[in-house]
Amino acid sequence: MLNRLIRRRKNQKGFTLIEILIVVVIVAILAAISVPIYLEYVESARASDAKTAISSIWQAAQIFYQDRGEYPGNVEDLQDARYVKLSESTMLQWTFSFTGNPPDEIVATSTDQMRGGAGKEVKYVVKEGKWLGYGLPEPDEQ
Repeated sequence: MLNRLIRRRKNQKGFTLIEILIVVVIVAILAAISVPIYLEYVESARASDAKTAISSIWQAAQIFYQDRGEYPGNVEDLQDARYVKLSESTMLQWTFSFTGNPPDEIVATSTDQMRGGAGKEVKYVVKEGKWLGYGLPEPDEQ
């Protein structure tokens, strides 16, 4: 009986160290490819919140102009006059500003409340209708 157990153990096959190393290398390569793609996706999702808010702000600024004959000086003017209502979570994570009057750009800058970190910018260039900045493709990729 002992001989039978010993023979059975000799006939059993297992994974060699080389086979295990090959699998580990393949998994590492897949991780090296997928992690940057995932991080880019996360940045894009965070930037979409700012893009949505900027779109609302720009539409509200145009209505404000139609009603009053001038563009608002800042986003707070739009909110005070009830032309736009941004969610509390958006206001905690982003600050919004206009560049120029009429606006040339609307800029969202992340605060330290955003998981991606403070100081990230998403810009909407009004004349060109282009989005630039954090979580967005580079201008030549668009």
